[in-house]
Amino acid sequence: MTRFWLLGLLALLGVAGFVMTDRAEALSDRAEGDGAYRDRLPEDEVVYFVLPDRFANGDPANDRGGMEGAALDHGYDPTHKGFYHGGDLAGLTARLDYLEGMGVTAIWFAPIFKNKPVQGPEGQESAGYHGYWVTDFTSIDPHFGTNEEFKAFVDAAHARGMKVYMDIITNHTADVIRYAEGEHFDYAYRSLSQFPYSRRGGVDGEPINDGFLGDSVQTHENFDRLTASDFAYTPVVPEGERNVKVPAWLNDPLYYHNRGSTTFSGESSRYGDFAGLDDLYTEHPRVLEGMIDIYASWITRFGIDGFRVDTAKHVNPEFWQAFVPAMQETAEAEGMSNFLIFGEVYSDSRNSGFLARFTRRDGFPAVLDFAFQAAVRDALGRNLPAGVMVEMFDGDVNYEGGEEAARAMPTFLGNHDMGRFSTLIKADNPGISQEELLDRVELGHAMLMTLRGNPVIYYGDEQGFVGDGNDQAAREDMFPSLTENYNDNDLIGTDATTADENFDTAHPLYALIRDLSAIRTRHAALRRGEQIVRSYNDEAPGLVSFSRFDPEAGTEYLLAFNTASQTVSVTSSIGYTASGLESLHGTCPDAVAAPGSVALELPAFGWCIARVNEAAQ
Repeated sequence: MTRFWLLGLLALLGVAGFVMTDRAEALSDRAEGDGAYRDRLPEDEVVYFVLPDRFANGDPANDRGGMEGAALDHGYDPTHKGFYHGGDLAGLTARLDYLEGMGVTAIWFAPIFKNKPVQGPEGQESAGYHGYWVTDFTSIDPHFGTNEEFKAFVDAAHARGMKVYMDIITNHTADVIRYAEGEHFDYAYRSLSQFPYSRRGGVDGEPINDGFLGDSVQTHENFDRLTASDFAYTPVVPEGERNVKVPAWLNDPLYYHNRGSTTFSGESSRYGDFAGLDDLYTEHPRVLEGMIDIYASWITRFGIDGFRVDTAKHVNPEFWQAFVPAMQETAEAEGMSNFLIFGEVYSDSRNSGFLARFTRRDGFPAVLDFAFQAAVRDALGRNLPAGVMVEMFDGDVNYEGGEEAARAMPTFLGNHDMGRFSTLIKADNPGISQEELLDRVELGHAMLMTLRGNPVIYYGDEQGFVGDGNDQAAREDMFPSLTENYNDNDLIGTDATTADENFDTAHPLYALIRDLSAIRTRHAALRRGEQIVRSYNDEAPGLVSFSRFDPEAGTEYLLAFNTASQTVSVTSSIGYTASGLESLHGTCPDAVAAPGSVALELPAFGWCIARVNEAAQ
C-alpha cells in the first residue's frame, strides 16, 4: 500500500486542500514570538532527535576541532563510522527551514559538550562524535562550534517557535582514570562487601577512611571522612590528563566510584564503569552540587527548554530527587514553566512498570517511553496480536500522575543505540520487500504521531534510512557520506543512497510526518486529549482502535490502525452519539453503521484518523 499516489488521490477527494490548509495554519501557529512557545506543554511538541556530527556540515574549518595530527589525535575520519564526520552547529542552523517544514517544534540533539577526541583499547579506538565522552561540561566541543554559535542556534530556533532540548550526562565522564593494578580497558568489578570503604584493597587491607559511614549517609559531614579513594582499585590519572576535565573538581579521583567495570546488573549497575568511562560518585554531595551548578548554567546562559538525561537508571535515586527539582526551579526562575526533563531508562519490554519506577521513586516528570517502542515493534515487526498496543497503554496508570502524565512521555520508534525502526522491522521479517517495509514504517509513524505521548522522530528516518544494525551502524550521515558501511544501505521510499545529500522534502516519510504534524497541531485531541481503547484483535495482527477527546469541547476523534498484511473489513466501537466521520488522514468511512459502531475497511498496514461528528441531541 505504498502511498506515492496519495496526494493525487486526496486531491480528487477534495482532502488535499484540507491537509494543506491544516499545514499552513499549523506553520502560522508555530511562528510564535515573544516567548509564546514556552507556553506549550511537552505533549504539544514534535521532537527531532539528531546527532549533530551526522546531520549537516556548515563549517568544514572545524572538522578537526582545531587540533593537529592524524585521526587518532583529532578524531576526524569521515570514512570511518566510529569517528567524527564533520556535522556541526552551523549546519544545523542552516537547515532549520527543513526541520520547521516537517512540523518539528523541538530539537533534541546528542551531547555537544567538549569530548575526549579519541579513546578505546589499541586497535579498537573510536571518537567522541556522539558526545557521551565529556571532559569539559561547560563548553561546546570544537568539532561542533563554539559557545557563541550554540547561543546563536538556540536563538534562531526560538525565533521560529522551536524549543531546544539538550542531552546531558551526570553518570560518567570520559575515560581518563586508570588503575595501578594493571593497564586494562575492562577492569573486573569489585563489590562493596569485598572491598569496603574502610579498608585499602579488600577486607584484609590497611584501615582507611576512619569514621566514614558509607554512601547511604549522604551528608558533607560524613563524606568529609572519605579521604582515600583506593579502597577497591588504586586510581591513577595520566600526567597529560591531570587537568583535562572542567570544572576542575572533576579531576579529583575521590569523586568517582573506582570499582571497575559494570556488568549492567545488580550493584555494579550503579557503581561500575560504563564501557570504561569514569563513573561519577553521584552519592557524594559535592558531585550532586557540582552537577546542579553545571546544568543550571546551561539554562541561565542559553535559555534551553529541556534535558534528556542519559543513563538515568545507573544513578542513585537520591541524586535525581535533588537534581530534578533544582533544574525545574532554575527554569521556572527563567520563565520556563514547561521545562521538560526526561530520563533514559533503557528497557526492551512493553511493560511500563519498570519505567514508572523512575517517575515515582526518582522523581522524573517523564521518561523515554521504551514500552511504547517495544509494543509498536511487537505489533509491526514481530507480528504479535494488535492487542499488544492496548496492553502497553493499560500500564499508563503506573506512572506518577497516571494517564495524564503519560501524555508527556516522549514516544519513539528507534534510536541511535538500539537501531532504526526500519532496521528492526527488517531484522524481524527476513526477506521483506522494500514496499512492505515502507508500509510498516509508515504505519509506525502514523501511530507515533497520533497516539498519546510526545513523538520523537529520529533523524534520517524521514528520509527512509535503513541501517545495518545498532549503535554506530544506526548513525548515518544526512550530508553526502564517505562511509562505505553506510553507502551500501538500501533506503526505502527513494532511489538515493547515503552517498547523496538526503534532505528531500518530497520523500514519502517526510511528507507523512509533515502532514500528520500539521493535523496534530490543529487538533488538540491528538496532543492533549484523553485516550480510550475502542476495539482490537487480541489473537492476531489486525485492527486496534482508540478514541481521543478534545480537552475543552469533548469532541471525539477515532484512530484506527490495521497491523495485518492484508485488508481487513471490521467494525469498531465508537461513541453512541456519533453520526458520521470527517476524515483527517487515511482511509475512513463517512458514516457510522449503527449507534456505537462504525464499519472500517482498512488496507494492509493502513489507518483512519477522523474527527467524529455527533448527532444533535
